Amino acid sequence: MQLTDQQVRSLPGQAVQDRSGAKIGSVGQVWADAAGSPTWVSVKTGVKGHHESMAPLGNARLQDGSLTVAYDKATITSAPAVQADADTPLNAEETAQLYAHYQMQPQQQAPKRTSKGGEDLIRSEERLRVGTESRPAGAAVLRKYVVTEDVHTTVPVEHDEVFVEREPITAANAGSVRWDIGEAQQEMPLRAERPVVAKDQVPVERVHLAKNEVIDNQPIDEQIRHDEIEANIPESGRRRR
Repeated sequence: MQLTDQQVRSLPGQAVQDRSGAKIGSVGQVWADAAGSPTWVSVKTGVKGHHESMAPLGNARLQDGSLTVAYDKATITSAPAVQADADTPLNAEETAQLYAHYQMQPQQQAPKRTSKGGEDLIRSEERLRVGTESRPAGAAVLRKYVVTEDVHTTVPVEHDEVFVEREPITAANAGSVRWDIGEAQQEMPLRAERPVVAKDQVPVERVHLAKNEVIDNQPIDEQIRHDEIEANIPESGRRRR
């Protein structure tokens, strides 16, 4: 099925896939034959640097924003290539190489075109080219600072308490007691604990900044212009159907 003029104009930038649906790249430019009919497209495959592989438009179809060519990916990527920014027509040798690569029969004679009167009117239109640009949106800062907080806790402490024990001396145990009238004293060491505070520094958490790229759809409202052409033909000069 032959592509319409509108479809041909929309080809640059469209995705390109082979006959099995495998993605090849995207359309760079559309190339016409000697008669001005769109015959070839250059395909940005990403494997030839600034060169683009050439692919025939014959039997190609445009569907869902993707151009499907009638050849496999290996044949396209190995095809003769052109410079990405080339703006001169293909010469006879380049054309012959393309026909030979794709095993196509070269056209012996360019199609004839009907005569026309006067200079063509070129209808043009504006197309919205929407892209994105990256710009600074501030900076995220991770800062560490010291906070002093009060801690209230309790700790058990021990201390000695002294009390007096009295044991009566009886006739049964009087013989084991040494005694004498006079002054005497007894001492007992006492022990008491007190709280002792020390501070240890220990790592408790590893913190760092990370980011995710989030894609949002932002609406764009714009106006584009296009030309309309209408014919004002006298009744006597109109074509009879």
